[in-house]
Formats: sequence, C-alpha cells, structure tokens
Amino acid sequence: MTLDPAAQLATLEALAAYLAAAFESGDGGVLMEAFAAAARAEGTTHLAAAAGIPQLELRQAFASGEMSMSTTLAIMKVIDLYMPGAAH
Repeated sequence: MTLDPAAQLATLEALAAYLAAAFESGDGGVLMEAFAAAARAEGTTHLAAAAGIPQLELRQAFASGEMSMSTTLAIMKVIDLYMPGAAH
C-alpha cells in the first residue's frame, strides 16, 4: 500500500518544505506530483491563508497544475518564510 503524500502535509511548514523540494528538483513531473498532493493536503488551508489566496482557488490551481504568476509568487514568498531552518 502506498502512502498518499498529502496525508503528511497537514502543517504550513510541512507543505512549504515539500513544495520547496519539488521546486528545487527542477523536474516538472515531480512538481506536478507535488501540486496534486498539495491540492488534497490539509496544509493548503494554511498556505492559502498565509498567501492571501482563497483556499478553493489555490486547491484548483494545484489540481490543474496551472497558476498565475501572482499566485506562484505569493506561494514562493510563503515557502521562503516557512522553510524549516531558513535564516530570516
């Protein structure tokens, strides 16, 4: 049985680290899998609030794999702020 990665992404910090790793991989397939997991993850509720994006809009963007530049930038800012061990 394969564990759904979304089950491990209940906090903003966990989701930020997961998405950061996907972005850093440079692999489009890995990023699309991460977006699909994020669309189902509880942590997306917290990410949407921190980024100032309606939760349903963010979940739909993750599910489709298509987001506006403003959504992408808002997500990246939050990821940077909540990266475990990041110096700010």
